[in-house]
This record gives sequence, structure tokens and C-alpha cells, in this order.
Amino acid sequence: MSLVRAKKHLGQHFLTDKNIAARIVNGLVHTDKYKQVLEVGPGMGILSDILLERTDLETFLIDIDVESYEFLKQKYPQLGARLINGDFLALNLSEIFPEKYAIIGNFPYNISSQILFKILENREKVVEMVGMFQKEVAERCASKAGTKEYGILSVLIQAYYDIEYLFTVKPGTFNPPPKVNSGVIRLSRNDVDTLPCDEKLFWRTVKAGFNQRRKTLRNALSGVVPKDKMDQHPFFDKRAEQLTVQDFITLTQHLAQLSQ
Repeated sequence: MSLVRAKKHLGQHFLTDKNIAARIVNGLVHTDKYKQVLEVGPGMGILSDILLERTDLETFLIDIDVESYEFLKQKYPQLGARLINGDFLALNLSEIFPEKYAIIGNFPYNISSQILFKILENREKVVEMVGMFQKEVAERCASKAGTKEYGILSVLIQAYYDIEYLFTVKPGTFNPPPKVNSGVIRLSRNDVDTLPCDEKLFWRTVKAGFNQRRKTLRNALSGVVPKDKMDQHPFFDKRAEQLTVQDFITLTQHLAQLSQ
């Protein structure tokens, strides 16, 4: 089998270090809660090799790259329909996974945020995710209120998942090497089935607050609730980055009352 060419337009940087690959796979620690795992963007299968040794897991692979798909089809003929040539972002995950499952991958940097939003959309079934991202994206997801990295993804992810920054990966462990460091994080679904507020309004509030993060929330949220309806609640005089996840839930409950 000829090796797969890394394609710049797909953001491909193939991991070459088997020890790092093993550390990523070993990041899956909540396997008592699921039996199926989907690897996104397997490339030439360095993570897949280790995943397929796991007898406690049924592994699925998806890659948008036809060359990778053909390579993996020859490498893992036993996978059959569990090897998918397609776009993860366009995939109807609930059709493939009726039960709870995990997601793992060395994710392309150019679609990192979209992948995380896709996981959030499927949070009822995705109980664990272990993934490698550009280091600053990984740090942003794990950052806390009051830091400059803290943003929309930080709040939305931490509302539904416990997050751990596991380790940093240097560029030299990839072919071709990226220009930046990478970071591996684990998301573990928390025990909150639904937030104690209007979830659509929560998402809208978080996005509006951070889209104008230099402004106070009184100004940033004027498209959510008209200014003349806002009262003297102390959160309105703060900026989005100063609010914790719980603060945003409280604020959303308050906005719902003001909108009545």
C-alpha cells in the first residue's frame, strides 16, 4: 500500500509517534458508559491501530479524504461499513449511533471549532471525547472565567462537559509538522441532562456576550433584550469574560423574566 499524501486544504498533519497515539487512545477512560467509538480523520491509522486492539470497543472510522479511505479499506478489511468515507460535519450521527458513544481524533486545525460544536449538538449521546487540537484551541476550551482565552466555546463546552487538558504535543511528531504546538483534551459528559434555563436563550446570550466582549453585557446583549427592559442587575455592568457558566445560567433565567 502506498502512503497517503497529507493535503493542505484538508488541514492534514499525520501523527507519527506511536507513544503519543497510545496516550491519546488511553485517554478514553469512561468506557463503562459506552461500547462504540468514532475516530474522525484517521489518516493512515496510527490511532486506529491501537483502537482496533481494544476488545472492549467497537471502532468506527470516518475520513473525508478518498485517498485515506481507500488506504484504510485495504489496511482494515474487517471494518466493512464501520469505515465511512464522508464529512463528519455533515454526518447524521444519530442514524449510526442509536446508543451512547465516544469520539476521538487528531482533528484538522481548520475545522476545530466546527467539530466541537458538532459534538455539543450531539451531547445527549457523545459521553466522552478525546481529541488533539491546536494548543490555543485546546487551552481556550479548558480556560476559566476572567482569562483572555475564555470565550464562547469555553462556556458552552463547560456547561455540558467536564474538561481536562491532558498534554501538549510538539510539531516534530507530525508529518508534515504544523507551525504550532498541539494540545490533547478530554471531555466527559457531566450529569446535567438539561440546563435549568431556556437553553436556546442561553446559547444566544453566551454568543452575543462574547461577540462584543469588550462591551459590558448591558450593551452587548441589547439585541437579546432591549436596553429599556434591562434593570440594575449587577451582571449587566460586567463583561462576558467575567461570568462563570453558572453566572450565565442565572443571567439567562433573569433575561427570560425580563422578556415576559
